[in-house]
Amino acid sequence: MSTAAAPARTGAVLADLLPAARHRYAVDTALVLGGAALTGIAAQIAVPVPGSPVPVTGQTFAALLVGTALGARRGFLSLAVYALVGMAGMPWFSAGSSGAGGASFGYVLGMLLAATVVGGIARRGGDRSVLRTAGTMVLGSAIIYAVGVPYLALSTGMSASAAIAAGLTPFLLGDALKAALAMGALPASWKLLGRRG
Repeated sequence: MSTAAAPARTGAVLADLLPAARHRYAVDTALVLGGAALTGIAAQIAVPVPGSPVPVTGQTFAALLVGTALGARRGFLSLAVYALVGMAGMPWFSAGSSGAGGASFGYVLGMLLAATVVGGIARRGGDRSVLRTAGTMVLGSAIIYAVGVPYLALSTGMSASAAIAAGLTPFLLGDALKAALAMGALPASWKLLGRRG
C-alpha cells in the first residue's frame, strides 16, 4: 500500500518529485527556464494552414505539458518568460517570429493563462488518469482559444465567424491528437514514478 504513496500524494505535480530539497530555488529556476525553452523549441514545429495567419505548431502542446508537469506557479512563470523574451525580440514564437501584436500573439497570452489553470488542476490529480488528463487538456485548449480567437479577430479585423473558421476549426483535429499524446504520457509518467518511489 505504501509503494506509490510518495509520488501519488495529492497536491504534487511531476516536477515536485525531483529530489532537490536543498537546492529548490535553483531547480525551480531551471524548470521555469527549461519550460520556456521547450515551448520556444516546440513553436518552431510550424505548419502553415491555408487561409489562416495562424500555423499548426507544437507550441500549445508544450505549454499545456509545461503547466501540467510544473504546476500553476512554475507553469505561469515559464510561459511568462516565454512571452516576455519573445516580445523583447527572441525569435521563438511560431515559425521564428517575435514581438507583440501579431495575429497569433493572443494564443501566446492564452497559453500563459492555460498553463496556470492546468497546473492548478494537475495539483488536484488532473493528470493521473487518462480521462482526467483528457479533461485537463481539453480545458487548457479551450482557454487558449478563448483568448487567441478574439485576439485574432481584433488584430486582423476579421468577423467572429471568420476568426473561428481561421483560428479554431482547422486546429481541432491536431489538438485532439496532442491531447491523446498527453493522455498516454502523463498518467504513464505517474505510474512509472510510482513504481520507482
